[in-house]
Amino acid sequence: MTDSKETAGEVLKQLGPGLITGAADDDPSGIATYSQAGAQFGFNMLWTVLLALPLMIAIQSIAGRIGAVTGKGLAANLKRVIPEWMLTLLVLLLLVANIINIAADVSAMGAAAKLLAPHLPVDVHVYIVAFGILSLVLQVVLSYERYVFILKWLTLALLSYVAVLFVVHTPWSEVAMRTILPRFTLDKTSITLIVAVLGTTISPYLFFWQSGQEVEEIDDHPANHALKDERPARARKEIRRIGIDTIVGMVFSEAVAFAIILTTAVTLNAHGQTNINSAADAAEALRPIAGDFAATIFAIGIIGTGLLAIPVLAGSAAYAVAETGEWPHGLNKKVMQAKAFYFIIAVAVLGGVALSFSPIDPIKALVWAAVVNGVAAVPIMAVTMLVVVRKDIMGVLTATRLQVIFRWLATGVMGVAAVAMVATNLM
Repeated sequence: MTDSKETAGEVLKQLGPGLITGAADDDPSGIATYSQAGAQFGFNMLWTVLLALPLMIAIQSIAGRIGAVTGKGLAANLKRVIPEWMLTLLVLLLLVANIINIAADVSAMGAAAKLLAPHLPVDVHVYIVAFGILSLVLQVVLSYERYVFILKWLTLALLSYVAVLFVVHTPWSEVAMRTILPRFTLDKTSITLIVAVLGTTISPYLFFWQSGQEVEEIDDHPANHALKDERPARARKEIRRIGIDTIVGMVFSEAVAFAIILTTAVTLNAHGQTNINSAADAAEALRPIAGDFAATIFAIGIIGTGLLAIPVLAGSAAYAVAETGEWPHGLNKKVMQAKAFYFIIAVAVLGGVALSFSPIDPIKALVWAAVVNGVAAVPIMAVTMLVVVRKDIMGVLTATRLQVIFRWLATGVMGVAAVAMVATNLM
């Protein structure tokens, strides 16, 4: 129990990688996917949130556990159980998908800024460049501890999507009914959207980020050690802490996803507007239906979540690439101590900004990024399960049999969804 006199900052300090990971999952590209689900299918896609929540908790807790127990990131541990060429391929897929996601995110942030200040003579691309540079500078200049503190406070931006529900009429009895008993036809469109929701919710970059952050927590505090080298009592306490942190983060993430789908369902879908191309489109479409307040809050949330998600996307790619190449890495290191690590961060952020200027359709690119995430997640999840049961890697802190069964179930669900999507599109 926390003391009633504790400040919000002190309570927030007790949470860590799990909270930031969960909040970063609701990035502008994710918001666009959830908005499309609500606009196109109304309440009938709410069930995907309930399905995704236990899957997220299962796989993210494993990722965090591997980092904390071994003192090494996910890619470094995967390297011990799969051929290097396979890991390199998965990491390259991760990097490409993350750059596309960053491009979609900064584009949505720029459009949202333009919506908030429509009369200012500032081109949307100026906002895009500014947000990209701001994110990159913060990652390079700030200390790890200060940077993580800022990321934690940025998670509060997600509450804007819950706030919107208080200004729109919501038929809660129908919501409950359609969440449990949805009505939709299982065809190419619905299957692709289901996989897109799962792909944007259970994304590989989140696995690498949470694992890497647990390693940072060890490296940033000299008194901390990899849990397999700690006393059993402290190791068990930290495993519990990772579990609680992950549950809080994922519940927070999925509650916001639920709110976004529900908001667009009761507004856009109810008024016949079923096609949403971006998060900014959703914010603009809300204005004539739900009023200026809802549209403004939605737009502010896009910027706040983008500032949180861009460093997670860039940082997770940098962790994966640097660990694969066995290069010095970590946000707790100075640029000159980890040149390659920060170079990958810069490539990811600036690559995303540059891609937003290209003639490539950002929405089509984003859909394919979600597809890549959904497909790449399956082998990464499977290999992660091989790591967490090996005593030569995890020591006595391997996963229990029940945990293994449930997490293999999560991997199977993602596999079935990915196969269904590929088969439907090929047909």
